[in-house]
Amino acid sequence: MAEREIPERYLEGYAPILAEVAATGRRLTRPELESRRALGEQAAEAGYGLRALVGAHLAAARAAWPRSPGSADSALAAVQQAVDAFAEGYERAQRLAVRQEEAARREFIDDLLFGRSDLGRLAERAERFGLRLSHAHAVAVAQGPVGYDEGDAVPRQVERALLARFGHRDVLLTTKDGRLLCIAPGHEDEVLPCFAEQAHTATGGGRVAVGRPQPGPGGVVQSYEEALKALEMAERLGLDAPVLYAADLLVYPVLARDRQALADLVLGTLGPLTAARGGARPLLDTLTAYFDSGCVAAEAARRLSLSVRATTYRLDRIRRLTGADLADPAHRYMLQTATIGARLLDWPATEL
Repeated sequence: MAEREIPERYLEGYAPILAEVAATGRRLTRPELESRRALGEQAAEAGYGLRALVGAHLAAARAAWPRSPGSADSALAAVQQAVDAFAEGYERAQRLAVRQEEAARREFIDDLLFGRSDLGRLAERAERFGLRLSHAHAVAVAQGPVGYDEGDAVPRQVERALLARFGHRDVLLTTKDGRLLCIAPGHEDEVLPCFAEQAHTATGGGRVAVGRPQPGPGGVVQSYEEALKALEMAERLGLDAPVLYAADLLVYPVLARDRQALADLVLGTLGPLTAARGGARPLLDTLTAYFDSGCVAAEAARRLSLSVRATTYRLDRIRRLTGADLADPAHRYMLQTATIGARLLDWPATEL
């Protein structure tokens, strides 16, 4: 595409300055330099390319080149000063535009994730950043060992990987509170798993949580909050999976919703374990390993670094203390629910 023709107003006063400086040998004055900077800013704001603007200055210099003897060096010095000042103003305007764009992007992201803006207006602003909020969106959140800002190497690395694979598919990658965020259309099933893989690697083993796709302008904040809660739940439960899906963890917030009822279940079911030698913790850890291993005693023993005999002894001790038989499906369900509740409530370390 051909460059737009540069209007004469961005070269205003340039030829007279060149002629006078070439004749006198003086340097450009401060007002003259400032006028060049101001014109550079105006040209940048108007969207003209710097290459074409420099070319226009050189063409104007050729057209107005002084013909008096010995003027070449002074004329070239004037061209250099004028173009340098013009470019400085141009770059200053560009930096300001970038800062304003970053501020607008950050304000939009804050409004989007906290639901503080009118949803209709938010949807209009979203188009500018590649999101169509009339569609369903899902959010993935990655948390590493340190906090990250958008300009850091880790977010840039993840963004490059996503762009290389998917190009621009209405995906927004950003940071919030030191975490990496990826917002993607709900139907793009491959984007967030790819983000999770890349973020886990780039953060040196950080954990990623993926919210469920949610419809409408308010769907992004709902999915974002789900992902945050999944991270929090994983921390409380000691889950070691690198990628967590909120859809797989829905049972936990349901259990935690009525804290008093959950506390009653934990104490009523597992409270007798406190009478064991060494307290409830070793037996509770045994139950956790047993359920996490699919109720296979040999696998639970491996996870606990115990012999199978020692593990089955502990399981029998649990049966005798609680009166609940792991071979009975109803008893097993009650014990597993109480074990999850104990992890959610940090029992027995926390008094209920």
